[in-house]
Amino acid sequence: MTSAKFGVLGLLASAALVVGCTSDATTQSAMAHGSGVAATAASPTKVDNFMLVDSTMEAHELYRVADAPAVVLVTQQNGDAVVQKLAPQLNKLATDYGQKRVEFMMLNSSAKDSMEAIQAEVTKVGYKIPVLMDDKQIIGESLGVTHSAEALVINPKTWTVTYRGAVSGVPAALDALLAGNTAATVGPASSGAQIAFGGATKVSYSKDVAPILEAKCVACHEEGGIGPMAFNNYAMVKGFAPMIREVIRTDRMPPYHADPRVGHFSDDKRLTAQEIKTLVNWVEQGAPRGDGPDTLGAVKRVAAEWPLGKPDLIIDVPSYKIPASGVVDYQRPAVAGTLTEGKWVRASTVKPGSRQGVHHLLTGWMEEMPKDGHSSETKWAASLGAGYAVGAESSMEPKNAGVYLPPGGAYGFQMHYTPFGKEVEDKSQVALYFYDKPPELIMHGVVVINTNIEIPAGEARHKETAYVQFPKDALLYSAFPHAHYRAYSSDLWIQYPDGKMKQLLSLPRYDFNWQRAYTFAEPIKVPAGSKIIAHYVYDNSARNPSNPDPKINVTWGEQSFQEMLFTNLSYRWVDETSSHRVNYDEDMGKTRLLGMMDSNYDGKLSKAELRGRMGAQLSKYFDMLDKNHDGFLDAGELAAAQQMMGGARRSAAAPPSAKPKSEAAEQAAAFNASPTNR
Repeated sequence: MTSAKFGVLGLLASAALVVGCTSDATTQSAMAHGSGVAATAASPTKVDNFMLVDSTMEAHELYRVADAPAVVLVTQQNGDAVVQKLAPQLNKLATDYGQKRVEFMMLNSSAKDSMEAIQAEVTKVGYKIPVLMDDKQIIGESLGVTHSAEALVINPKTWTVTYRGAVSGVPAALDALLAGNTAATVGPASSGAQIAFGGATKVSYSKDVAPILEAKCVACHEEGGIGPMAFNNYAMVKGFAPMIREVIRTDRMPPYHADPRVGHFSDDKRLTAQEIKTLVNWVEQGAPRGDGPDTLGAVKRVAAEWPLGKPDLIIDVPSYKIPASGVVDYQRPAVAGTLTEGKWVRASTVKPGSRQGVHHLLTGWMEEMPKDGHSSETKWAASLGAGYAVGAESSMEPKNAGVYLPPGGAYGFQMHYTPFGKEVEDKSQVALYFYDKPPELIMHGVVVINTNIEIPAGEARHKETAYVQFPKDALLYSAFPHAHYRAYSSDLWIQYPDGKMKQLLSLPRYDFNWQRAYTFAEPIKVPAGSKIIAHYVYDNSARNPSNPDPKINVTWGEQSFQEMLFTNLSYRWVDETSSHRVNYDEDMGKTRLLGMMDSNYDGKLSKAELRGRMGAQLSKYFDMLDKNHDGFLDAGELAAAQQMMGGARRSAAAPPSAKPKSEAAEQAAAFNASPTNR
């Protein structure tokens, strides 16, 4: 796996980018709406990369379609009769030229159109082309567009605009480009409504830019920080200005990928719309120094060894030598517990010994130290309240809530290492912070998981889903989505007992290099009987630059070249306190298998929903398990099946030399164990 740090380092090549679109963008736009003088191949418009989210909350990155022979962008804004009337023609163009692999997108750069309004407009008008939401207007401004119903035909080989003008000129422009004619032309002006842009104002490095970087960036981009460069003065920032613009336009930085249109989060690391405009405009103005002090250079910032202060307990994970290449099986070391009395964990920090080589680190508490020194998730009876995935930060429990860590026993770890071309010894550490006295509230964790995922070779948008059902009233505090190289997007919903759905979280572009929990600003009320549903979209096509092999079918697996559907939820039971303990985990566990396969969320399984190895087993005994003979397996029938299958596994004697299976079956067993504490 490529670590978070190396993922950012890969962006350093962006520093060579030309800042902004060429000035020809504005010139050609004026020509299209004014003089009508044709553009020439000698002054093409360069289109820089960008990523925007469409009305279905799916991300689109321009340079990801570099293999297309042409890309067509058509501007749109709600209520414009001109572009509305063009919808049938645009849909037909997209269908006809789609057979020639031409990509079509619409661009809404109107500051007045909300996500909900655009979604309603798409449904009302019947657009079949993705409508990208450029609500910050930085993409529309850089392209020099001025009206809706304006079309741009782009040559992906050079990312230059070969046509700009009314939609009527698109077919001829496409035919010319597909025939190899790359000369740039300007067509008749669009008669669509004018798009109101705020316009760029002069930006001050001292007054505007440095304060944003100080508030949102230097916590990582400081000496010794996780960022690959330290923003410690103007000269350093100036040198990386093109890259700053690039990663903002493609939404790679800051690495907080929850879409701002869905939900509110207490740990929000995103730039505001105004901050984004300020930084991008400053770079496009040439990143001037201007007047005023350089506040970034006034103070020397060095990353603290432990960002939350001196830990109450530091646990050394047994060292491991990561080879330079190859595949490393999950390592499961254990160390003896050192506490003489139980403690309540309020916060934790995991310090990976090798940021490049440690993909994730999970922790658990066992009642006794294994004689062979090896941990097993099936024996985890409690949690250390700590975990790490690449890009993750320190974890803090909600106010007056914690995780109970018993005394003695042993601490178990699940270590996922990925070689990165250099042999290195990992010496990771886990730091825990305790309450002085027991908190009132108890935190729990559960995983929305589907070990039956099957992703066909070459499929660009493959969807999988899973859910957990809460048997009692609960409060949901955070969600931590997790998948591997082929994950494209992820989201989280709640389905209430009356069937109504509400979206809680949207990651329009899942980023394997930056994984984290998203903490809700206010805990989400989860009434008894509600389902928390996770959707994942996978890109197993050649267009996915991280795809190890688009020619193979992919299933669940531990290694990063395999896949996962795994969303960890942090919650508490409403009626539980540290002085009044409850045990609802067993009831929740009865619906876990159902949640893996019930793709339509109706609370029962048909034969058509049985997939994967587990589905194959259930299918074999379907008629026998279907006690009421209604053609479905309900929660009760599945619970009986789980008990039967579990008994069969326990009674089966494995040969002494058999290698323990730690993939789907053992993972599911571990996650279904539902320890009393997280």
